[in-house]
Amino acid sequence: MSESNAELSSLATVLDELTRRVTRNAEAAAAAHDEEVASELFAIERALGGASRRLSRLSVSQDRKARR
Repeated sequence: MSESNAELSSLATVLDELTRRVTRNAEAAAAAHDEEVASELFAIERALGGASRRLSRLSVSQDRKARR
């Protein structure tokens, strides 16, 4: 794995952990009936999920380039 791919993998791991933390907080806010906070956190969760998918596609693309 190249240094670039290793860094992308590390970023993906950190992003996944951040997403889990945001999700836990969103669920806690929803359980506490704090709909405004829950709504914002769930929107952030969706954005982080999109970022995670983009990062994954980039990592796969970089891996394919490295194999050529």
